[in-house]
Amino acid sequence: MNELISELKQLNVGVIKENEPLSKHTTIKIGGPADYLIEPSSIENIQKTMELIRKFGVKWRAIGRGSNLLVSDQGIEGIVIKLGAGLDQLEINGTEVEAGGGYSLVRLATTLSRKGLSGLEFASGIPGSVGGAVYMNAGAHGSDISKILTKALILFEDGNLEWLSNKELEFSYRTSCLQKKRPGIVLSAVFQLTEGNKEEITAVMQKNKDYRKETQPWNFPCAGSIFRNPLPHYAGKLIEDAGLKGHSIGGAKISEMHGNFIVNNGDAKAEDVLDLIQYVKDKIYELYQVKMETEVEIIGKK
Repeated sequence: MNELISELKQLNVGVIKENEPLSKHTTIKIGGPADYLIEPSSIENIQKTMELIRKFGVKWRAIGRGSNLLVSDQGIEGIVIKLGAGLDQLEINGTEVEAGGGYSLVRLATTLSRKGLSGLEFASGIPGSVGGAVYMNAGAHGSDISKILTKALILFEDGNLEWLSNKELEFSYRTSCLQKKRPGIVLSAVFQLTEGNKEEITAVMQKNKDYRKETQPWNFPCAGSIFRNPLPHYAGKLIEDAGLKGHSIGGAKISEMHGNFIVNNGDAKAEDVLDLIQYVKDKIYELYQVKMETEVEIIGKK
């Protein structure tokens, strides 16, 4: 590992931090240290980073803005690649938009609304990055990324760069082929928007933001929706009907505003959240014979 880090520093690939607490890089403010966290300063430098990771056979993991993510208290072995300032480019050509994997999804939705471009209003309150949104097919308010994405530039572990079409990404509910079938890093994404009325677009976005503020615990650290909706049921409704809102284990608590959110009361550990997730799974199955599956991605040492 030392030799790898030495070479990365010589190449000046970007910011490199050792034993970096991932609680600083997740929206739920939980997570043990990464052996090394690297924030590449460009697409070229993330390619160099991946090349050396492959050369030395080191474990790796990519993250964006850390939403929809629960990192174990023991942290992550190897290297965590964070997509940030070096991969936040934006290019707008008429109704076609290309955004870097590290670009804020909320910022993108706001920027496009001001230009009268419609299609991303649903994302006005999703606190993730473009890369993460493509990776998990993020969605809300009846829409999702698959509805507007035309293609994405993916860096695979073998070093290959490839543009994958919407079809090739194999989108489904909160998933894409990048999660298990073809692990890779979203470096850039191209979206097809439509021209619309600025005032109408802004009004829809504000309505979506207001709805989130009224129904979700935006003022507490959380990871977003914890469970996938076990259709035709809704996770939050099942949890509420089971009387579990407000239930806590350690510093983790099921939000009293929305049953499908677990909040960090200030001193929560990943273990608390995991115990609470299991408690909900057991209770919902006991009461309704419905199996709950997590939407939040759980990663790190066990």
